[in-house]
Amino acid sequence: MGNFLQGKRIAVTGGGGFLGRVVVEKLRGRGCREVFVVRKRDYDLVRGADVERLYRDARPEVVIHLAAVVGGIGANRENPGLYFYENLMMGAQLIEGARLNGVEKFIQVGTICAYPKFTPVPFREDDLWNGYPEETNAPYGIAKKALLVQCQAYRDQYGFNGIYLLPVNLYGEFDNFDPNTSHVIPALIKKFVDAEMRGAAEVEVWGTGAATREFLYVDDAAEGIVLAAEKYNGAEPVNLGSGMEISIKELAELIKRETGYRGRLVWDTSKPDGQPRRALDVTRAEELFGFRARVDFVEGLRRTISWYRSTLATKM
Repeated sequence: MGNFLQGKRIAVTGGGGFLGRVVVEKLRGRGCREVFVVRKRDYDLVRGADVERLYRDARPEVVIHLAAVVGGIGANRENPGLYFYENLMMGAQLIEGARLNGVEKFIQVGTICAYPKFTPVPFREDDLWNGYPEETNAPYGIAKKALLVQCQAYRDQYGFNGIYLLPVNLYGEFDNFDPNTSHVIPALIKKFVDAEMRGAAEVEVWGTGAATREFLYVDDAAEGIVLAAEKYNGAEPVNLGSGMEISIKELAELIKRETGYRGRLVWDTSKPDGQPRRALDVTRAEELFGFRARVDFVEGLRRTISWYRSTLATKM
C-alpha cells in the first residue's frame, strides 16, 4: 500500500452500496483500520446539517465520495430534476465541508455521462467540455461535471487536494437489479434469467441495439479508485475503464447465451438508444497511478449471472 493511506481516517460515502462495499473491502485489505462507512440511513447528504454532522462524527482526513442517485435511461428520463439536484447538492456540500474541515484529500467519483453526446471514440479526458451530454442523462452528467469544476476551483484558490475520476459503466455482484432503475447489464440478466424460468417465448430490449458501451467490473473499478487515492494528486480528470467496446446487440446476444435463454430477442425501437457510442481512452490512469482492468468481460458476466441466480434461489 502507498504510505499516504496508512493510518488515515477515511470516510467512504455510499460505502454500503454496490461499488462502495468493494472499495471499503480493499481499503481494509490494505490495512486501513479507520474506515468510516457513510450510509444514507444515517446521513442524508443532500441536507447541509447532515453533512456537517458527518464531518463532526467521522473527522476524516480522506473522503472518497461514491454516493449518488443513479439509474438507467428510463429512470433518468423520469427524474431529471431529482438527479440533478441531489447529486449536485451532495457533492458540493461534501467538498465545501472537506475544505472547511481541513481534509487532506478528496476523491470525487464522477460519471461517464458527463461526456458530450458526440465524443470521438475513444473518449479522452481533454474532450470532456467539447459539447453537451446525451439528453436522457444530461442533468445527471452535468451535476457530476460541476463537481470537477468545484474541485479545480478549490485547488486554485485554497490548495484543496481534490481529484476527479470518470468510471465507465460498472457491473458485477450486488448490482441493482430493480427493473425500474437498473443499468443495462443487470437489466438484461434479470430479463433473460426470469424469462428462462417462466418459459417465456421472447424478451424485449430497448432501442435498436446499435449503440455501443464499455463496461468495467466492480472489483476493477474499486481497485482503480483506491490506487488513485494512494498515488494521484493532480487536477485533471482521469478515466477508469477497461478499454473495450461492445454494441448493445452483441451484449444482449452474449448475455442470452450465458444465461441459457433460448427464446427470441425483440427490439423496441421506439425506445431511445442513449449515447451513440461509449468507449474510453484509459492510458492516463495507467500512466499516472498504474491502473489497468484485470477481469475478463465474459468471466465478469458469468460471476454476475451466478450471483443473481443465487439470490433468486434464496428467495424460493
